[in-house]
Amino acid sequence: MQLSGALRSPILLRNRAHPAELARPRGGFNSATAQPSVQPLVHVTPAPAYLRREPAPSDQSQQRRGVAKERVGEDGGRRRGEAPQRKVNWRRWKQERKAEKKKWKELNLLKKLEKQGRHYTLSVALPGSILNNAQSLELRTYLAGQIARACAIFCVDEIVVFDEHGEDAKSVEGEFEGIGKRGKACVQLARILQYLECPQYLRKSFFPKHGDLQFAGLLNPLDSPHHMRVDEDSEYREGVVLDRPSKPGRGSFVNCGMKKEVQIDKQLKPGLRVTVRLQEPQNPETKVRKGTVVSSHHPRTVSGLYWGYSVRLASCLSAVFSECPFKEGYDLSIGTSERGNSVDQVTLPSFRHILVVFGGLQGLEAGVDADSNLEVTDPSVLFDFYLNTCPSQGSRTIRTEEALLISLSALRPHIDEAVKTPTDKSEKENH
Repeated sequence: MQLSGALRSPILLRNRAHPAELARPRGGFNSATAQPSVQPLVHVTPAPAYLRREPAPSDQSQQRRGVAKERVGEDGGRRRGEAPQRKVNWRRWKQERKAEKKKWKELNLLKKLEKQGRHYTLSVALPGSILNNAQSLELRTYLAGQIARACAIFCVDEIVVFDEHGEDAKSVEGEFEGIGKRGKACVQLARILQYLECPQYLRKSFFPKHGDLQFAGLLNPLDSPHHMRVDEDSEYREGVVLDRPSKPGRGSFVNCGMKKEVQIDKQLKPGLRVTVRLQEPQNPETKVRKGTVVSSHHPRTVSGLYWGYSVRLASCLSAVFSECPFKEGYDLSIGTSERGNSVDQVTLPSFRHILVVFGGLQGLEAGVDADSNLEVTDPSVLFDFYLNTCPSQGSRTIRTEEALLISLSALRPHIDEAVKTPTDKSEKENH
């Protein structure tokens, strides 16, 4: 029995379409008739995937796929388009960090071993009458500040202020009696030099209000290594002993210009200036720090640090030599004058304590004539070397503060050559 077309299964008719229906476009707008095309009544199933023929990919698409595969392979399965992240090898990083720290410690150790103390001293002597050439108290103060700056720059350990007029002025104690008084210029110069050498946090303890220091606050600071800031770390510090009770068997307390006070290993008189060597390491939770009292020349002889200068008053030129603070005295003395030999042709011998003497407005001859203890008239016989540190000068006169800078600059290479050890000299000859 044959079924009618109306009773046929739609499944069987789905793959059967009229040729005319297949030729029509499948929906959309027909531009030829300006009417919408008619959808076919019969749905055409597309061919299976394995029978379809896809178009060949272009070169650009192949390149994109290759880049995407490379990204996926590098980052271990990350999404496409994401930037690859570098994988850190923590074990290797720790080893490199450890090696850098070890190298840094070795370099610091080498620097400490190379850092040797300075065992020689440099002293400078000049007359206090140079202040009399200034017209006002402000200019006198500024002149003293220039001398202090020059001595600090060239690491002068001792400044001797002598009176070329032969008057007795051995102390800086006393009241200011005005400008133009004989002998008072030495006292004023010594007081200003001491004031500038003292660290700023100790000046109130040692320098009360005085007429000589009226304009000292306007001077340029020395900024020496012993002029510490509050938070600056250093092995040594200058301090003043405080009037504060301590437990039996323990040392005094010292103000060293830090946030914490320092307890030293000895009981000392309050108001005394001391040099303290701080102990390391320190516990940051303690209320006070620990330290040891050392001599003022300990930073220079052990660590090679410049630790300021001392000021000494001499009543005459001969007292500069006779009142020397060193037991063996000055083993090398140099006088400066325009009548001396050229400094370029001199070779200094080895020494421990060197003294460089400068004259005043009338030269060293005025100091020799006013000194009753000296029986000579030629100042060159008093020194080991009598040098002209500025040959062919263009000015008739060189001021003492100018001669100080010129002479120390000219003598510095000769001094460095004289203080070299025999080992250093032999190494230089071998090279």
